[in-house]
Amino acid sequence: MRILGIDPGLRTTGFGVIESVGSKLHYVASGTIKTESVVSGSLPDRLRVIFDGIREIAARYEPTCASVEIVFVNVNPQSTLLLGQARGAALTALVTADLVVSEYTALQMKKAIVGHGAARKEQVQEMVMRLLSLPGLPGKDAADALGLAICHAHAGSSLAALARGATLAPRAHAQYRRGRTY
Repeated sequence: MRILGIDPGLRTTGFGVIESVGSKLHYVASGTIKTESVVSGSLPDRLRVIFDGIREIAARYEPTCASVEIVFVNVNPQSTLLLGQARGAALTALVTADLVVSEYTALQMKKAIVGHGAARKEQVQEMVMRLLSLPGLPGKDAADALGLAICHAHAGSSLAALARGATLAPRAHAQYRRGRTY
């Protein structure tokens, strides 16, 4: 399974590609998509750079699935809206490349990589370097993207095993108030 991780950002979007063979993880590629060269007031042009960059990465590395960080709410609502639009451009690029997309919070990714959700960026970089046997530290945005891919490699296989092991059937014996059943 080849996984593309995306850490969305309006100025810098990180990407990381890993291959998961059983329990072994192998580094394929990582980097960033930067929109600094675009005129800062041109949001549509920045979103286009993100969209085109992710489409190019998906075409070049041919991942089988993708994982994207879920946007958290910042103190500044305007920043949250802009980040959400960058994330939307990334999701659209992934979906138009026919990839199944999974989403994880930064807390989930940090717990999967470092062991606790309050990890600093430097700790994520260090653990990603160790888990993938990299010769040096990846950039912060690329490390987050690789962390998302690693998180999906672990969680995705567990979720798939659970789905294969049990089929869910509607329950007829329990009722909500007013007689509705689930």
